[in-house]
Amino acid sequence: MSDPIPDGALFEGDTGRFELPLRQALVRLLRGPYVDGTGDAKLWQRILDRRADISAFVSELFLRLVIDEDRKIALLAPVEMDEPHTTPIAPRRPLRREETLLALRLRLLLERHAGTGTDPVISRAGARDILEEHRQPGAVDDKRLEELTDSSLARLLALKLVVPTELEHEYRVSAALALALPFTTIDEIPAYLAAIERTDAGSVPLDEAPSAASAVDDDLFEATETKENA
Repeated sequence: MSDPIPDGALFEGDTGRFELPLRQALVRLLRGPYVDGTGDAKLWQRILDRRADISAFVSELFLRLVIDEDRKIALLAPVEMDEPHTTPIAPRRPLRREETLLALRLRLLLERHAGTGTDPVISRAGARDILEEHRQPGAVDDKRLEELTDSSLARLLALKLVVPTELEHEYRVSAALALALPFTTIDEIPAYLAAIERTDAGSVPLDEAPSAASAVDDDLFEATETKENA
């Protein structure tokens, strides 16, 4: 017969100091890609109330807690360090050209809706139109365009930068996109779009882009995407 579990412990051998609700909040944050406070008010308030404890804990894993109280978004982002064994455990895959183009255009859409009290939405047809507008010179393969539309939307859905609505092929643009692409000013986006249009197909290099825009590849969401989809 095993010994009884001590008071405060959640399982045999438990040496943790956090209570169950806080541990559950940490799991949600670590699972990612973010916590949307509009969907879970109790969890959101717990994160706000215990942000110091959460920050101290995730710092041990070379992560930082990012909170946008206006948009009610909380997430964990890797810190930038040059030391070995400090990079995120899960491998990161940068957004490809069309995925980035679509994300940037949706970032502009999100900005236009700021303060209106309405959620920006994008349809599959609208996403296709965006990618058609940014086709590379000489590209005329409509089947390829359809495939890129579906794969780009699927990637943004996996990262929860867009989320399904009750209507088929219509998606709400998440407020988390503002954290994934944290431009200093929205006026930087057209220059970034132009830089991407000068690239060849494949993953988009970020050296021509505003440094803040690299967060969608290097800092936010990517560290947890692989674990969630495993």
